[in-house]
Amino acid sequence: MELRQLRYFVKVCELRSMGRAAVELGVVTSALSQQISRLESELSTRLLQRASTGVTPTDAGVAFLHQAQLTLRHADDAIRAAQQARLSGHVSVGLAPTTASVLGVPLMQAMRERYPDVRLHLVESLSGHLGKMLEARQLDLAVLFQTDTPRRWSVSPLLDEKLYVIASRTLPKRPAGAKVRLSQLAGVPLILPSAGHGLRATLTAAFARARIEPTIVAEIDGLALLMDAVLAGQGATIQPGAATARHPTQDVHLSQITDAHVGRRNLLVSLSDDELSPAALAARVVMTDTARTLVREGRWAGASLLEN
Repeated sequence: MELRQLRYFVKVCELRSMGRAAVELGVVTSALSQQISRLESELSTRLLQRASTGVTPTDAGVAFLHQAQLTLRHADDAIRAAQQARLSGHVSVGLAPTTASVLGVPLMQAMRERYPDVRLHLVESLSGHLGKMLEARQLDLAVLFQTDTPRRWSVSPLLDEKLYVIASRTLPKRPAGAKVRLSQLAGVPLILPSAGHGLRATLTAAFARARIEPTIVAEIDGLALLMDAVLAGQGATIQPGAATARHPTQDVHLSQITDAHVGRRNLLVSLSDDELSPAALAARVVMTDTARTLVREGRWAGASLLEN
């Protein structure tokens, strides 16, 4: 039995609706229903009576509800007690440029609010370099895009990002619609990261599957310079929506790439739990919560949450 299941059950009982509870909890209805069913299976009893008009707790459900509410109050008290103990220390976090443009400042704000005595060190660099820094113990945590990580690392899927063709509205050969397939990009001048970049490897494989030879007019590894070149009309690029976080959307046109399996998965990677300090363990939770909040509030363009 998990606290998450208790919170789900209590919320469903409060709202008398799976659908409304799912919206408030930020999960899909099927996942919520599955967790409730698991809880009922573990207790070997029916907790909810389901009907077309909604759900109501059974007699067993009412009895369980009172104890679940008490348990959650105790858990919340324990969380507050731990947070008020003024956790201190130092934690180093690595973010790729596109990730940093969306997550960086909100993460700083969240850490200041929850753990004001923890000193946060943020490093912005390419995903491959961040992986090497993590391996060298120069970072505690990082958001990476590659899955070939050492076994001793802790890896948690964080979110998926759609990829977009991003171009100045003045670029003559840019895609005109809101969606585009890679096969429609033949002849479009592209500015892409170099071959050592993880995103470039993803795009190279995707173009090969689409049997398209892209027209690459320049290679730029820095996000700021790449976007400057795009805004200057030197070519289009292919990036996640987060690449536009620091630029007014009216300056560029975005076309979502609809080809299957063309996207980017964000992984929250850290040293193993026994190697992490209490401050780093706390920061990992804050990073997850902050990223999920940004996605749910529509502040992370093109991102979708992954069900645990």
